[in-house]
Amino acid sequence: MTQKLQTTLTRRERQIMDILYRRGRATGIEVMDELPGNPSYSTVRTQLRVLEKKGHVRHEEQGPKFIYIPAVPRRSARKSALRHLVDTFFDGSVENVVGALLGGEGSRVTGAELERIAEQVAKARTGKQGESR
Repeated sequence: MTQKLQTTLTRRERQIMDILYRRGRATGIEVMDELPGNPSYSTVRTQLRVLEKKGHVRHEEQGPKFIYIPAVPRRSARKSALRHLVDTFFDGSVENVVGALLGGEGSRVTGAELERIAEQVAKARTGKQGESR
């Protein structure tokens, strides 16, 4: 059964997904041991079930244990979350995102990073030549 990935995650769900992506697979106890704040085992299991319903996690049974695994590659999840962020906070504008990242006093972009960004922009321009807007 294929289900649509729901992109909205709570802070705790993001923490769980970070653990699963880092480890590749984990039991509920392993996830619980890495989470801050000492959550109960039943709370972690409930959150893992919610993540499974949202399409982010799947599980395999190994004897009495459930082994939880990310259901989508990290790259796909990253793209989906980024699109949601851009749409929600930047009115769908990549230009607004770049402006926010590059501008202001809190900007920590180095000269080397700016060079690499400029190279990516140049590649994007070349790849988009001939396409209409």
